[in-house]
Amino acid sequence: MTDTTRFEGYGVLVTGAARGIGAAISRRLGEEGARVLVTDTDLPEAEKTAADLRELGLAAEALGCDVGDRGAVERAVAHAVDTFGSLDVLVNCAAHCTPDVPLFEDEPDDEWARDLDITLTGTFRCCRAALPHLVASGRGAIVSIGSVNGAQDFGNHAYSAAKAGLVSLTRTLAGHAARRGVRVNLVVPGTVRTSAWEGRDADLDAVRGLYPLGRVGEPEDIAAAVAFLASRDASWITGTTLTVDGGVTAVNTGFRQALSEGQ
Repeated sequence: MTDTTRFEGYGVLVTGAARGIGAAISRRLGEEGARVLVTDTDLPEAEKTAADLRELGLAAEALGCDVGDRGAVERAVAHAVDTFGSLDVLVNCAAHCTPDVPLFEDEPDDEWARDLDITLTGTFRCCRAALPHLVASGRGAIVSIGSVNGAQDFGNHAYSAAKAGLVSLTRTLAGHAARRGVRVNLVVPGTVRTSAWEGRDADLDAVRGLYPLGRVGEPEDIAAAVAFLASRDASWITGTTLTVDGGVTAVNTGFRQALSEGQ
């Protein structure tokens, strides 16, 4: 059962929130009392997500926002402040992942740049625009969504490099923002069942056994971690990376299985 008052009166902006992890975060924070601005490049889907939340009695609005566009980001932040009266929490969920080409030397510049621009620089743009308002709120928090790709090799060179960059940005921004009363943290998911895996149930079944807890993640798993780090329950936590991955980066399941099979 969620605490329906932990974010009472909070204004929240979530990027990449039309579906999947972003939508689950929007719902979780809304269930805990927040007023949520659901932003995404896919405005019709963002509007649908916001409408679904309103049907549940939650306070939610939708706005189109491309985090690759500084002007769009600044308009989204201004809209949240104007609509809610304050911006208390920013959740950076927007990302872009281009499939790797077979040979690294054939990686196109534009696809590499696109992944970094949306995943890493887009987060920078959102933090830059939101920070003065988060300071003004007196209880501001930033939570970004990383990936186990930033810690180990799971493929996707550019996306992984961008996610690794978020670890460093989280630390440096936390150091800067702490004196101004804003906390900055990162949630690092493993494989999560989202629309990116649609039609790939066999692949999910194949990787499930690599997870010590015996399953892949659900968007709600990540939303719960974000809600904790954004809340006053985490008031003495900043600059940290919270890994939510079913143990996949902590336990070498394949190694353990190889040893057990050899006995």
